[in-house]
Amino acid sequence: MKKRFGAIILSLVAILLILTGCGSTSSAKNEKKDDKNPSSVEAIKERGKLKVAVFGDLSPYGYVDSSGKNQGYDVYLAKRLAKDLLGDESKIEFVVVNAEERVDALKSNKVDIVLANFTKTADREKVVDFASPYMKVGIGVVSPKSAAITDAKQLDGKKLIVTKGTTSEIFFSKEYPSINLEKYESKTQQFQALTDGRADALADDNSYLYAWVKENPNFEVGIKEIGEVSTINPGIKKGNESLLKWVNEEIKTLNKEKFFEKDYDETLKPFFGSEIKASDIIITD
Repeated sequence: MKKRFGAIILSLVAILLILTGCGSTSSAKNEKKDDKNPSSVEAIKERGKLKVAVFGDLSPYGYVDSSGKNQGYDVYLAKRLAKDLLGDESKIEFVVVNAEERVDALKSNKVDIVLANFTKTADREKVVDFASPYMKVGIGVVSPKSAAITDAKQLDGKKLIVTKGTTSEIFFSKEYPSINLEKYESKTQQFQALTDGRADALADDNSYLYAWVKENPNFEVGIKEIGEVSTINPGIKKGNESLLKWVNEEIKTLNKEKFFEKDYDETLKPFFGSEIKASDIIITD
């Protein structure tokens, strides 16, 4: 009986070990499944390249220069992220997007991160994770000096240009329904429409309207700020916790070394001149 009882105990222990092993295997499979996130920190390191969505026609934030190279404030930041994550700023793939494509680029894993003047909003937070902010911005309105718009009420019944999928479109659609919005796909299209006289004014982020009027002196930013001041943040696919955590820590580090002041001096100051200060644009803590 003792021998038989001992054999039963040994059999039970063996079964428990097998079940425990199965549990471990299942756990390992789950971990492996998590690792298959194509934009996790580990996946990016294995790939050896950081994929970043940027604008191609939004000088001085994200644009393609005459030699075909990506330039601008967002691009400068993207290169630093690649350097600190992968050891080399050239280990980066820039994916040029328009405003409406930013969320889909993340959802489809086309990019790991969006650095395309991405304003954080409550609606966007439902579908995108935003890292810590690195710039602040408000909505401005630019118009010809010969018929300057200095108050939104002047636009009642008139045409106002906006880019589809931007905070300007959302704000004016909600707050000023009597204004006729002319909606365009890209920044190039919208500014061309304004210079062609196809509308009375154009609304967009004030931070780069200041730069645009420097190159287009027949226009002025008559409304420098309307609505709430917002922040520009890196956009990351919803649920990508490893990359979100890494970017947040990285921004803390960059703030400590005053990286964004340097980024401003290198990429924005030449466009803004002395009228705009770094503290008007960047966030340092």
